[in-house]
Amino acid sequence: MQKFAQRGDANIEHGTNVVPLHQISWDDLRIFLSCVEAGSFRRAADHLKVSSSTIVRRVQRLERALGLLLFHRLPEGVSPTEEGHAIVASAKQMERAIYDMCRKSVAPSESTRGVVKISVTEGLGSYWVLPRLIEFQRGHPYLTIDLRCAMESADVLRMEADMAVQFERPRSPDLKVVKVGRMHIYSFVSQSYADRYGLPKSLDDLPRHRIVDQVAPQLEDGAWARKLGLENIEGIVGVRTNASSALLYAVEKGAGIGALPSYASVLNAPVVPVDLGLNHYMDIWLTYHPDARKTTRASLVIDWVKSIFDPSRFPWFRDEFIHPNELAQMMKDDASLNDAFGYSAVTPFKVSGL
Repeated sequence: MQKFAQRGDANIEHGTNVVPLHQISWDDLRIFLSCVEAGSFRRAADHLKVSSSTIVRRVQRLERALGLLLFHRLPEGVSPTEEGHAIVASAKQMERAIYDMCRKSVAPSESTRGVVKISVTEGLGSYWVLPRLIEFQRGHPYLTIDLRCAMESADVLRMEADMAVQFERPRSPDLKVVKVGRMHIYSFVSQSYADRYGLPKSLDDLPRHRIVDQVAPQLEDGAWARKLGLENIEGIVGVRTNASSALLYAVEKGAGIGALPSYASVLNAPVVPVDLGLNHYMDIWLTYHPDARKTTRASLVIDWVKSIFDPSRFPWFRDEFIHPNELAQMMKDDASLNDAFGYSAVTPFKVSGL
C-alpha cells in the first residue's frame, strides 16, 4: 500500500501509512460519518441537503487521500469495509473536537445578545412554546430565538440546535438530558361531529366512526390499531397527516376522532373529549450540550424552557393524568392558569361555496 508521508508535512497515521493532514478534508470526513449512519449515499445526501453525486465524489476523494476503500457498495445501500470501520471512532473524535471548539468560540461577554436555536416538536412548538416565547422575547429584545418546529429531532451534538425539546430521550452520554414534563394524549372530536354522529361509548364502537390519524417521527406507529386490536385501521381513517396543526384543524372541522394533548380543550378549540377508557402519554425531554451553560444567553433560555413546562405551574404536564374536563374546571377556578394561555387555536375560515 502506498505511503503518503512527505517531509515537512503534518501527518496522521493510519495502520502502516502516514497521511498528510493537508490531504484530508474535514468536510469529507463529515460526509463519511453521515454515510455510515445513514447506510446509504442517497439518505446521507437527503440529510445533508446535497446531491447524491456530491456525496459519491467526496467519499471517493477521501478514499483516494487515505488509500483505502471505505465502503462496500451494495444494492440496498452501503456498508463500511473493515478499514472504514477502523476510522469511524477517530472521525467521530475529530467531529466532537471541532464542534467543541465552535461552542467555546462564543464569548461569554456577548451575554444576552445573539441567536439561540431551539428545536421542538411541531405541536408543542406552535401551540405551547411560541405563545410563551413572544412575552419572553419582549423581555430580552437583543436575543434572537430561532424556533425550529418539526417532528424530526435535531442533532444537538452536531450543533443543528443549541437545545431540543422532544419526546424521545437522547442516549448520548455527552448531552445533558432533563425531563421537563409529560404530555398526556386523549381522544377528542368537534362538537359538530358529536352532534351529527354521536360519540362512541367504547372501543368496540370506534370502528363505526372516522379517525384522524397522525404519522410522524417520535410518535408511536400503529397505536390506534393496537388499541382497537386490529391489524390495521385502513377504512376507518378519514384523514391522515404528519402535522400536529393539521391534525387539530381536521378534528376541529369534524373530520373524525383524533388523539390530541389533554389540554386541547382549554386552548379554546371547539373540541370535546371522547371517553373511551384509555389515555396515552409521552415524556417531554429537554436536551443540550453541557457547554451551553457557559454562555449567558443559552443558560437563560434553558431555564426559561424549563419554566414553561413546570408541572407545578401547569397541571397538564404532571405525571398523573387529569381528565380534560377537570383541566377546564381548574382553569375556571384558578385565575393564574388563565394567564398561562392567551393563545387560541385558530378556527379555519369558511369559504363561500366550499
